[in-house]
Amino acid sequence: MSVRMTGVPPTRCPECEGRLRPVGTELVCEECSLVTEGDVIDHGPEWRSFDRAERKRTGAPLTRSRHDRGLSTRIGSGSSIRVTGRKRRQLARMRREQARARFETKADYNRMTGFTEIRRIVSQLSLPGAVREQACTLFESAQTEDLLIGRSLEGFAAAVVYATCRTRDIARTREEILEISRADGDELAAAYAALNRELGLPTGPIDPVEYLPRYASRLDLDNGVERRAERYARDLAEAGVLGGRNPSGVAAACLYAAARRGDCESITQATAADVAGVSPVTVRSTVEEIRALESGDADADERKELDDGGRSTDD
Repeated sequence: MSVRMTGVPPTRCPECEGRLRPVGTELVCEECSLVTEGDVIDHGPEWRSFDRAERKRTGAPLTRSRHDRGLSTRIGSGSSIRVTGRKRRQLARMRREQARARFETKADYNRMTGFTEIRRIVSQLSLPGAVREQACTLFESAQTEDLLIGRSLEGFAAAVVYATCRTRDIARTREEILEISRADGDELAAAYAALNRELGLPTGPIDPVEYLPRYASRLDLDNGVERRAERYARDLAEAGVLGGRNPSGVAAACLYAAARRGDCESITQATAADVAGVSPVTVRSTVEEIRALESGDADADERKELDDGGRSTDD
């Protein structure tokens, strides 16, 4: 709960009369942890002027996620003001001519179409803005290398988002992107193969741990199960058995094994596989590896106990 206060900052909590102390830009009660004031508004200028020149607003900053980097103008419809007759017709003509002049070439139009699709995918996947900027830059690089010829714009838009997630170690599967993309699996695969082959993307396998929080939330598993699954994933990585395995499937198998260890009978291999978008066979093979590691650890502990007992008897 946060209470917005104005004027002189209070010294006592309005709920429990406890003492308030500043934490960053907030005032927090030491007794009940109530935040009584936060989100301080800076009423000063947005910049510092080191000379006498008057600062002017220059619009939004440049961005790589638009084909013109955000420098183009847009003529409104005039709905905020009352225009009639001759002025309305003049605005309509200006909007029409401005729309025709936005794109000098077909490449500009294709870039705008691809960037629009990238922004839509990134928004629906709740990815950070840095992913959007990098994906648009990658799309522009692919267009410069003539990789778009004969291929789908929507497929390349989905492929650059997927490639950016891979290079940034962001856990997003191909199936998740295809669910909201306007491209099919073949179009995405062809575009991604061209990007990887021609541009040499620095992609590597994603750590299965990155998938665990989302999959645990979908399976309604608690934090204890998630932490146990993370230990399983770390043990598998240290044992060197993750080579060639789908990291999404490994995460689902670790969650299944951890849930079974915690006596959670409602989670099946099919349920875990469905959440990860893999087959139950993929989950089953990784679960067998986890059981083999557990049995190996148990045997090692038993041998250690026998050795310790033998040494103590000899002593």
